[in-house]
Amino acid sequence: MSDLSVRDGLSAMEVASYLRRHSDFLREFPDIAMLLRLPREQGPAASLASYQLEVLRDKNNEFSRRLHDLIEIAHENETLMVRVHTLTLALMRATGLADTVTRVVASLTEDFHTDLVRVVLFRSEPDLPAAEWLLVEADGRESMPAFAEFLKRGEPLCGRLQQDKLDALFGKRASEVQSAVLLAIGEVGMLAIGSLDANRFPPGMGTVFLRLIAEAMSAAVGRYTDTP
Repeated sequence: MSDLSVRDGLSAMEVASYLRRHSDFLREFPDIAMLLRLPREQGPAASLASYQLEVLRDKNNEFSRRLHDLIEIAHENETLMVRVHTLTLALMRATGLADTVTRVVASLTEDFHTDLVRVVLFRSEPDLPAAEWLLVEADGRESMPAFAEFLKRGEPLCGRLQQDKLDALFGKRASEVQSAVLLAIGEVGMLAIGSLDANRFPPGMGTVFLRLIAEAMSAAVGRYTDTP
């Protein structure tokens, strides 16, 4: 007891008295409970030993949950990377502008399980398909003033788009889109992906894979278009 009699201005009896008056102290500071050394004999100390075991069990469960979440995220990222790689290879094999944009839409719909896709091109080509998902603005970006600020910044836009943007991109299906992502395709156009799920593309979501898709598409489309 002599080593504990006085330390840092407090006596062992004062510490003990304080703990008796504040029985929840160790609950608020579980790290201190983990540092305490208990006597081996049976007695009141068993309750503290049980508490330490409970704290260790809770920490182990928390670590297990975090590890599980990290594994899930890693698995999802690996799956996304494979899909982006597959899309990139498909674009490298494309034989023209029409084939390029068709492959993009097919991949996003089938591999990425998207609801609505829209490709906007600021240039018209005779071989482009007449499809609902393709919007051709031959007069360039000036013909879509609602997107002027977005195109100036060039950053991916996620979340709930403004109504004028939704109407311009998705037309009669604009009311179905609960969340969306909008990407600039270099200087030649835009790529929009709409979802019926409000949580699919939330504001502030990670955009690493979206940027990779946009860059791959920009390079592929750029082979067949001139800068407006």
